[in-house]
Amino acid sequence: MMSESIRLGIFLVFAAVTIASAAVVAFARSIVHSIFALLFTFFGVAGIYGVLQADFLAASQVMIYVGGILVLLLFGVMLTHKVATVEMKNPSFQRGWAGMLCAVMLAVMLAVIFRTPWPVTERPPVQPTPPAIGIHLMTDFLLPFEVVSVLLFAALIAAALMARREVRR
Repeated sequence: MMSESIRLGIFLVFAAVTIASAAVVAFARSIVHSIFALLFTFFGVAGIYGVLQADFLAASQVMIYVGGILVLLLFGVMLTHKVATVEMKNPSFQRGWAGMLCAVMLAVMLAVIFRTPWPVTERPPVQPTPPAIGIHLMTDFLLPFEVVSVLLFAALIAAALMARREVRR
């Protein structure tokens, strides 16, 4: 069992990595650099979930976002037919307005953080979440789970039909 100071240190490292790489995503000139910085952002968030003992969310973050969405973005940039080079630019417009909005949001968040009483309670023992999630999916939420799976399957078929290259007459 890790002490709270070690857990806090690991959390702060993951938070710093996440914030720094998110800044690179926003301000990088190359779209490829932004995508690779997004990789570190997703891994940082997964690490934060791991430190907070949300094991299912950490694994889902890695599998869905890193394994799926990030690879899709990278292949989308690399395999786009109209792009001759991967040195696409990521221009940032209206940085002044964005900076002011960020400053206002930071002020609001800091005000909420420092004015909210945060009672410290003893942490209950952590139970593994995947078995409980599986039981809920297969009992209480079986119908919505199946409806979503049918909708995703229909979207997959529609995407395959739209991607066909032959022209129908």
